[in-house]
Amino acid sequence: MTLLLRHSLELARQGFAEFLPDGEAERDARLLMCHALGISSAQFFARLDDTWPTGSPSKWFIEACDARKSRQPLSQIIGEADFYGRRFYVTTDVLTPRPDTETLIDQALTMRFDRILDLGTGPGTIALTLLAERPGTSALATDISQAALDVAARNADRLGLSAQMVLTLSNWFDQVTGEFDLIVSNPPYVDAATYAALQPEVRDWEPIIALTPGGDGLAAYRTLADQAARHLTPGGRLIVEIGHDQGESVTKLFQDGGFVDVTLHKDLAGNDRVVVAFNT
Repeated sequence: MTLLLRHSLELARQGFAEFLPDGEAERDARLLMCHALGISSAQFFARLDDTWPTGSPSKWFIEACDARKSRQPLSQIIGEADFYGRRFYVTTDVLTPRPDTETLIDQALTMRFDRILDLGTGPGTIALTLLAERPGTSALATDISQAALDVAARNADRLGLSAQMVLTLSNWFDQVTGEFDLIVSNPPYVDAATYAALQPEVRDWEPIIALTPGGDGLAAYRTLADQAARHLTPGGRLIVEIGHDQGESVTKLFQDGGFVDVTLHKDLAGNDRVVVAFNT
């Protein structure tokens, strides 16, 4: 390929602009090109008038652009996503970590804990972040998907935390024993109607079992309200991510389940995002 990088970037931007705002289209094109070349954004701007190097970078870039035009998420194409200052492996078998979930981490870190149970761990983002932030702690992380657990295992190894986390195939509490100081979960919570209207990047590429339980989206919270207390130490906490319009419903479910001091917390965009509840 003899095109200058600048020209390839513009062609990619034009293709992405068919479904993205112009600023996002340019960003995605730039990030894919940086990944293809193995360079940082700072290095990228000094290379715009270079031609493609010999080898496979240009081929990967073309294939990556085609994948993005099919609405595959950027994180899946690159195979990585950043969360709470760390980088995690991402595949089509797991949800891409989202900044909204950092609100859950912030709430968890307000108090001491030693043992964590992460239900529906996906790529292991929540459990591994908490382990990294609190050295000396341990976690049991479960998921109904073995493929998701395999991704979590890769991330644990990447962060040097494999010895602190046990991964278990389980449908919620089915294979869980013992008590924990902290139970965390970002469960499937998108209701059926909302799921049908999601952007293609989410609806068509991320695993449905991690996104929606169908119906009103509250099935997981009903399970947590009914069973979490028996796996929490006295005074232990249950912290969950919720949809922006589910705060009142989840709060009531946890209160009716016997939890106390149930509080609702907003994300950086000002949306209800996390519910914290204490065991008696």
